[in-house]
Amino acid sequence: QPQLVESGGALVQSGGSLRLSCAAVGFTLDYYVIGWFRQAPGKECEGVSCISSSGGYTDYAGSVKGRFTISRDNAKNTVYLQMNSLKPEDTAVYYCHAKVSLRGYWGQGTQVTVSS
Repeated sequence: QPQLVESGGALVQSGGSLRLSCAAVGFTLDYYVIGWFRQAPGKECEGVSCISSSGGYTDYAGSVKGRFTISRDNAKNTVYLQMNSLKPEDTAVYYCHAKVSLRGYWGQGTQVTVSS
């Protein structure tokens, strides 16, 4: 069964860093565009960052630009989200999504909590 598995979420102090991982199981990520999304309690799901299949194109939400970096290692079938200078407002469940053509997969989410 194809699935995405996120990991790396944790409780961290404001100003700290975390690296989230999104690993594909049962399929190859090579041709998929990958996006990171997050949802905080009581708020709508928000797009955080995305990366093209080759890794040559990336994009970020304005709220995380300059602090977060998305990358991918197709050899390891994994996409990463490096999060630096974390703020309490970054607290959310983070999800990754893989999409190619009409096919897409979501991960189960990983909790990131930033204390002030």
